[in-house]
Amino acid sequence: MSTNDYIVIEQSTGLHGTVHLYGAKNAVLVIIASLLLTKGKSRLTNVPASDDVLNMIQLLENLGAQIFFYPDEHLLEVDTSTVTKWQVNPEIMKKMRASILVMGPLLARFGRADIAAPGGCVIGSRPIDYHLKNFKKMGVTLDEAGDYISARADLLHAHRIVLEYPSVGATENILMAATLTPGITTIINAALEPEVMDLIAVLAKMGAKISIEAPATVHIEGVGALQPIEHAIIADRLEAGALLLAAAITGGTIAIPQALAYTMDVFLLKLEEMGHEILVGPGGLGVTLKATKEPKAVSFKTGPYPSFPTDLQAPMMAALTLAQGTSIVEETVFENRLVHVRELQKMGAQIKVEHNKATITGIDHLYGASVIACDIRASCALVLAGLVAQGSTIMTGIHHWTRGYDGLENKLSLLGGSIKMYADQEQTSGVAYGKPEMSSVEHITKQ
Repeated sequence: MSTNDYIVIEQSTGLHGTVHLYGAKNAVLVIIASLLLTKGKSRLTNVPASDDVLNMIQLLENLGAQIFFYPDEHLLEVDTSTVTKWQVNPEIMKKMRASILVMGPLLARFGRADIAAPGGCVIGSRPIDYHLKNFKKMGVTLDEAGDYISARADLLHAHRIVLEYPSVGATENILMAATLTPGITTIINAALEPEVMDLIAVLAKMGAKISIEAPATVHIEGVGALQPIEHAIIADRLEAGALLLAAAITGGTIAIPQALAYTMDVFLLKLEEMGHEILVGPGGLGVTLKATKEPKAVSFKTGPYPSFPTDLQAPMMAALTLAQGTSIVEETVFENRLVHVRELQKMGAQIKVEHNKATITGIDHLYGASVIACDIRASCALVLAGLVAQGSTIMTGIHHWTRGYDGLENKLSLLGGSIKMYADQEQTSGVAYGKPEMSSVEHITKQ
């Protein structure tokens, strides 16, 4: 993506339709990394063709994996039997935060990993200390020089790991390394997000021995080898949240048959408190939203799952700018995740920020403006705001949008949204692509 690329959003009322979800970005990236634990051909379905996925594919290719990606079929085939390297290309690592997740699998497979500090969205310090200090407890020696880390372990050791904060990335990295580590490794205060549970399901298919007990404790008994798998990636609850909010903010109706309501409980609760009607399908599968014409202000605090997800805080704030009353949003996960406020203010939003709290006073109208997306979820918030703003909204920084979402602009457009991307569509990965058989826009039916 070029810095000159942009998205234009025009005011669009009453988005309506039925839409299908792609696989969760926060699940597929770590699951792709986990394939390094195996030697052979694995097959993943429901894989989104987002830029972060393309970057993770490129990372594994650089390590020697043979990969075929069929983006319009959302099918990924990965052969890890040819992986011979443990040195990760620094330029690839700096493109996304999730690149750190190859560290655990590489240590388990080779006993070594040479990595650089990962990049991604600038939403907080997000230190990798939780990863590094716990790898040390498992017998890893670290040689750090600037942004570069050389990790070595002649033999990984099982250990009782206590996380002072339920870090998703640290949980996943330790979990993957422990699957091939002799003995029983226990993670206390583990993150148990739906995406982590999807990883655990994948590791279990590979032959890993993993058990979970309350409260938030994971036991991993190391095995001698893991086998390639086939797996369908869990539906993206964050894409579902963005689409539900698109209908809510524009006063429309949307049905999402694949949405897993039980992974979004607090978020759906807050939508109901705003006055929106939420209908959930049998067994928690499928969510329909019918928007209220007079949304009410609500307050919430982000936190680890099952609290309100930090990744839906910015999109939800866009909706709250037009809600009746005063909302208070407290961000407890990332210290810089209120940067999008200044962009919403350009559109007329009445928001005051003090430390990690934002106070939003609902207004009648937003106005189109030129805005800049500073991270993935901020880009979503600004697009949502643009759908209801009077006039045109022009958003730059759209590399964040394409990193996090696969054709979400197409889905919004077919639901009735006026949104158009002006960008260079060249692929960013060296991956071998299969011939597309269907367009992503065929996954929506208009009501």
